[in-house]
Amino acid sequence: MTNAERIIEEARTLSVDERLAVVDSLLRSVHSPDPTVEEEWADVARRRLDELQSGQQKAIPADQVFAKLNTRFPSL
Repeated sequence: MTNAERIIEEARTLSVDERLAVVDSLLRSVHSPDPTVEEEWADVARRRLDELQSGQQKAIPADQVFAKLNTRFPSL
């Protein structure tokens, strides 16, 4: 068994939150996010949340979104 296989096997015993933390850490070690881009995305997310909470925008139920996607991209 390789080191990678051993690590993966051990990681599978972690909780979902712990595995997500490991995945996030590994991805960041391969490709570090640009802090400027990260802040811009955070600004967009805050703005969108404010719009939803204020009633400026309405949420679309997930089943409607997926139905539209399935119609538009049937091979997915």
